[in-house]
Amino acid sequence: MYALLSFGTGLERSFGHGRFLLLYILGAFAGNVASFLFTDANSLGASTAVFGLLGAEAIFLVQNRKLFAGQFRNAIGNIIFIAVINLFFIGSFPGIDNWGHIGGLLGGLMFTSFAGPSYAVEGIYPAYHLVDRRPFSAVLVGAGMVVLVFGGLAMWGMVR
Repeated sequence: MYALLSFGTGLERSFGHGRFLLLYILGAFAGNVASFLFTDANSLGASTAVFGLLGAEAIFLVQNRKLFAGQFRNAIGNIIFIAVINLFFIGSFPGIDNWGHIGGLLGGLMFTSFAGPSYAVEGIYPAYHLVDRRPFSAVLVGAGMVVLVFGGLAMWGMVR
């Protein structure tokens, strides 16, 4: 829940309520599909969705790195550190569904690559503001890509 609070608050502010909810659901979906395909264990909790947020944060930072200037290197380093610690250290404990985490991470990366906010500064000081240049159609494409890829994998997993 701490990770959801830490990443979710800023991402929801940047993505907007609807796009954030879509990201959260798609991260959970992708993670649960990966868990279904690669492990026999039950998948419980919201960690797949939280890993989707982690992936989304990374892509959001990369796509908007000019806006974050001096903070970008530290921020992306923190994301990588958190992912490595969780996947390789904590993920080695029994009962941790790393496949679900990896799937959620990939779902968040994929969705945000297409649908994450791409901010530009408009106006002149002191009346400048940020504008999201990403069209709504890109959000639909991003969601569609995650559903197609992971939905296709889920169907493949059911018939194999």
